[in-house]
Amino acid sequence: MVTRLVLGCGTVGHAIIDRLVERGARDLHVVDAHERRVTALRDENVDAVTAEPTDPSAYPKTVDVVLVGDDDPATNRAAAGIARDRFPEAMVVAYTGIDPTDADRDALASVADRVLDHERLLADRVSALATGDDADRVTRLLRVLRGIEGRLAVVTHDNPDPDAIASALALVRIAQSVGVAGDACYFGDISHQENRALVNLLDLDLVQLERGDDPLAAYGGVALVDHSRPGVNDGLPEETRVDVVIDHHPPRGPVDARFPDLRHEVGATSTLLVDYLDRLGIDPDRTTATALLYGIRVDTKDFTREVSGRDFEAAAFLLPFVDPDVLDRVETPSMSAEVLATTAKAIRNREVRGSVGASGVGRIHDRDALAQAADRLLAMEGLDVVLVHGILDDTVYASGRARGSAIDLGEVLRDAFDQIGSAGGHADMAGAQIPLGIWADVDEGLNETLETAVAANINGRFFETVSSFAAVPADDNETDPLLSESSSE
Repeated sequence: MVTRLVLGCGTVGHAIIDRLVERGARDLHVVDAHERRVTALRDENVDAVTAEPTDPSAYPKTVDVVLVGDDDPATNRAAAGIARDRFPEAMVVAYTGIDPTDADRDALASVADRVLDHERLLADRVSALATGDDADRVTRLLRVLRGIEGRLAVVTHDNPDPDAIASALALVRIAQSVGVAGDACYFGDISHQENRALVNLLDLDLVQLERGDDPLAAYGGVALVDHSRPGVNDGLPEETRVDVVIDHHPPRGPVDARFPDLRHEVGATSTLLVDYLDRLGIDPDRTTATALLYGIRVDTKDFTREVSGRDFEAAAFLLPFVDPDVLDRVETPSMSAEVLATTAKAIRNREVRGSVGASGVGRIHDRDALAQAADRLLAMEGLDVVLVHGILDDTVYASGRARGSAIDLGEVLRDAFDQIGSAGGHADMAGAQIPLGIWADVDEGLNETLETAVAANINGRFFETVSSFAAVPADDNETDPLLSESSSE
């Protein structure tokens, strides 16, 4: 339960209290110097005491959220400073008061998490900051961020997509709001043409980490976005101590972090970060807002896949801040020669069983070319589920796509490949990584044999698992509609 302390019951403070009472807030304590106001609050069953808002002896022992709401700027300035000293881990939201000076605003900004100017104040937003599970979540996140000594590494999954990139940028911005510097970090490459366009057009400052014994030696804290476990789809050691996890994917194993936020009812991790920005009153800059909106659009497939009301609300919040010209240019990048070559191989090497297709393209230089080849393979007539896989260094990477199918492709790939590698994703878009193992040191002259063996193994596992996920026919003599008319093309 969140404990709230209101210091000063001026016009704004009273409006905040009314909203909180209407919403059924409990553990609400008010300190105000005017006895008449205090008496009125007590008549409404609000715990209120007559004392100066700057008198710490009138405060409760523990507080999660402090709302400073007097009409006098000097009182608010002093009360906010005292509250910060008394409750260093609490979230402090301070109203400037009427006709504040620049010095008042600067002083409040130095101690409060959020400063509310008289001209911009919205009572609904203030009450939202202090009400329900969302308020508790915001408070706990800020508490963990404040406790980080040194720079924060916000780590995406390997070869990050727009949702992961944008989420990392947003969390860095939130950390900055409490005085913690941070970097958006990733392992691998950003090679998908649209992802590269996003980074280049927005001139994003991302840190590429190198795999090794201690890739985070320069950092004092670690956060994971758009994935939830170190060492699973990132280059971190599995024993890495994680401070923050924010992800919208259901975890496949236990998640160990000081602050985990795992909400799979939304379509994108970017949506969760927008929620934090909104509740903290942080207006995103053009770069972050544009990346967040693009991240939401990509992960929800332009609001047609696994989309929730919160995704639409997040997009509406971001629209005034985005650069529409950059979005247009990101969505129409040129296609590289690597993507064209990989797509051609995927079409030529495809094996089709009913409406399911799988294709091995052999050695590749750009793993994101697999995703683009899968998109184009799915566009072929008669295919509803496809998997394209290729070999990069000592790993087989696979990218799957599905449409209008009764199966969950993410679950299919997990069942097919989790025992020999790692896999996951959405119902209609998923991926997998499988180590080559003893095949990794094969002589280059035997590449063709290796590629044939890998394709047979990956395709076989995929087709077998899809078959087990497909709906059981009503008549035992009927043929599985997904895998009928087996053929190799």
